[in-house]
Parts: sequence; C-alpha cells; structure tokens
Amino acid sequence: MSSLEKVVAKPIVVVGIGGFGREVIDIIDAVNAASPEPVWDLVGVVDDAPNDLNLERLSLRGVDFLGDTGVPLSWPNPVSYVVGIGSPRVRRLMAERYDAENFRAATLVHPSVTHGFGVSIGPGAVVCAGARLTTNITVGQHVHINLNVTVGHDSSIGDFVSVNPLASISGDCVIEDGVLIGVAGVVLNGLTIGAGAVLGGSACAVRDLAPGVVAVGVPAKPMGA
Repeated sequence: MSSLEKVVAKPIVVVGIGGFGREVIDIIDAVNAASPEPVWDLVGVVDDAPNDLNLERLSLRGVDFLGDTGVPLSWPNPVSYVVGIGSPRVRRLMAERYDAENFRAATLVHPSVTHGFGVSIGPGAVVCAGARLTTNITVGQHVHINLNVTVGHDSSIGDFVSVNPLASISGDCVIEDGVLIGVAGVVLNGLTIGAGAVLGGSACAVRDLAPGVVAVGVPAKPMGA
C-alpha cells in the first residue's frame, strides 16, 4: 500500500446497549485513538429491550441507537459485529444469528492490554483495559475478558466464556465453553472449570469444577453441597 492510500475504517455494530456494550464502545474509541488511522467506524448499537436510561446514556455520547437486533440483518452488505452482552448463553444465540448471515465477528483488544508469546484471541472476543495475559494462552470465540483480569501461562479459555473484573486465572488452567467467572474470582493452578459452570464473585476454586455447577466461597464449593 502506498503512503497516499487511505486506510478505510471497517464498519462495526455493537450488540447490546447495557453497561458492557457501552464499555465495548470505549474500547473501539481507544483502538481508534491509538492507531494512525481509525480502524473501526461505529455504525451504532442494537438491542431488543433497551431501557430509557441506557438510551439516554448512549445518546449523551453521540452514538446512534439503530433498533432491535434484527435491523442489521436487513442491510444489503454484512458488517463486523461484536456482542456486548454478559450472558454467555445469550451471547452465543446472538453470534449464531449473525454468523448465519455472514456477518464478521470483530476481535477487540484494548491498547493497554499486555500479552506474551503465543497468545491467540478468537473472533468476537473482547479484552478490556488492564488485562494481563502471559504466555502460550488460547482465548476462544466471543470471550469477554474484563477489566484488570490476569490469565496465567499455558491456559486455555473456551468459547463464550465471561471473566469478570479482577478475576485471576492461574497457569495451566482449562476454562471450558460457556463458563462465567465472577468479579475477583480465582482459579488455582492446573484446574479445569467445566462447561457452563459459574464461579461466584470472590470465590476461589481449589479443585476442578464439574460442568454446569454454581460454586461459591473460599474454597469454592457447589451450592447445596
């Protein structure tokens, strides 16, 4: 590409008007600000059930609300999208819907994120400000890694996982698909958190968690156990 050619920003739609959806907008802004030319052209936000407060918050920052999540599907040309919805289950439903129509899932990484050698981050993933990923880590599709999360060496994070702020995943961990790790949750070295499990806020997993369980406390135990 010659120095006279201008980079064209890629159009993108954010799915979800809630808090995380608007935090995704912050990441888009930060990526654009850190680049010589804007990377993304934010078309707007879609949501099936926006409340008045979130509509006002979106309007205050000058971003368009486009309507329900079906609106982009009527456009003649698919654009990039990112799902800013915290629920892994809902995020999967939205992604499957857009992927079926040949939309492209964007990968968004805040410029302040640090990572070492051999880190791969899948399409649709969002990695927020202050996150630290060390070395030889795999992050799957449509994963949310929130503010100031740490992920240790040789760990694998499956698809549609949510890792909430200040959580810490130690080295050699396997976090299977659809897991939710609460705020400041801790997964100790070498553990596996089974698909669809929930580790509560400030809980510490000291042994493997079976798929689908909800575990709380220190040490974390399945609720009702």
